[in-house]
Amino acid sequence: QVQLVESGGGLVQPGGSLRLSCAASGSILSINAMHWYRQAPGGSQRDLVAGITSAGTTNYADSVKGRFTISRDNAQNTVYLQMNGLKPEDTAVYYCNAVLKNDLGYHGSYWGQGTQVTVSS
Repeated sequence: QVQLVESGGGLVQPGGSLRLSCAASGSILSINAMHWYRQAPGGSQRDLVAGITSAGTTNYADSVKGRFTISRDNAQNTVYLQMNGLKPEDTAVYYCNAVLKNDLGYHGSYWGQGTQVTVSS
């Protein structure tokens, strides 16, 4: 069984910063890539915010480039999202995703429960 637990969300003023964390635990053999997605209020889909491979290659949505930074600690199976210069349009539920192989050799995509980020004055 695999669990992803996010933390670090909250309410912040425009221009402020937050750091999200996501720790993966359980029957994990290896993690290929980890991502952050978000779902805006009233939205029907989760949009990719940023991703990072086990080798450290990163990619970002155009809307967050230069403001958000994704990083990971492979030894701790943890991924972080440093969010600076937050804007009201960044308000969303942020979800952690991991593409990994469990100890039975199964490759799968796993999700956390989500953490709310609200940017408002």
